[in-house]
Amino acid sequence: MSGTDGTEGTGATGATGGGEVLAVREGDVVRITLSHPERRNALTFAMYDRLAEACDLADEPGVRVVVLRGAGGRAFAAGTDIRHFTAFDEESGGEQGLAYERRVGRSLARLLALRAPLVGVVEGPAVGGGLALAAACDLLLATPDARFGAPIARTLGNLLPAPVVARLKDRLGGARALGMLLTAELMDAPTAAAAGLVHAVVDREELDARAEDLVERLRTAAPLTLAGLKETDRRLAAAAAAVDTDDLLRRAYGSADFREGVRAFLARETPRWEGR
Repeated sequence: MSGTDGTEGTGATGATGGGEVLAVREGDVVRITLSHPERRNALTFAMYDRLAEACDLADEPGVRVVVLRGAGGRAFAAGTDIRHFTAFDEESGGEQGLAYERRVGRSLARLLALRAPLVGVVEGPAVGGGLALAAACDLLLATPDARFGAPIARTLGNLLPAPVVARLKDRLGGARALGMLLTAELMDAPTAAAAGLVHAVVDREELDARAEDLVERLRTAAPLTLAGLKETDRRLAAAAAAVDTDDLLRRAYGSADFREGVRAFLARETPRWEGR
């Protein structure tokens, strides 16, 4: 997964700065913020790791609701910091790509495993890895300018892992999800709401109040019922998410096309695909 809306992340590696994931507990509510606003919250590798760690706080006893949103009001998350991928070499690029997807997958798995309902608040783009995080939420509120997608067929030439594709098909419907990915188009908030990915489209001036209303509704509901409904949903989705696509991920990340996609993305040029 990757940042794919034309926004570059920083050049920071997973061992350095360039973004934060902030997690704060307020009584029985945990608020997680993706904070890299100067890059529209593009996720560094370290941020993915920190997100998984934040789930430890979100899974503490007594937590009733978890809220996930991006900092700054301009974006939820513009995908992964693309400059990380310049370190993927030709010889081991496939394995490096697979390791990256597993790293992201650990964070997504932790979000999906949360006992408490996860509310996502989306302003602006939720693309690439940002789309995967949004789809991991149980309920999404989105502003009218929100956009959803993973246009990797046009930008980078990499691939989404099976669990993410399965989650998108579950949330959007199979034909709509595959159509969005194949055409590399971004989906607007009203369309995402009509498809079922977004719970409600809310004007910006009402967003915080609506989010708090939803949090209050969830935190005062029967916690075992909500946890049971979430676990039922996880078990129903488990079979589709278990499909092995490691060979496809290795081929995509190890390809000359992927290296060309990264080069062209950072140079703000159109990639020249060769199918190899």
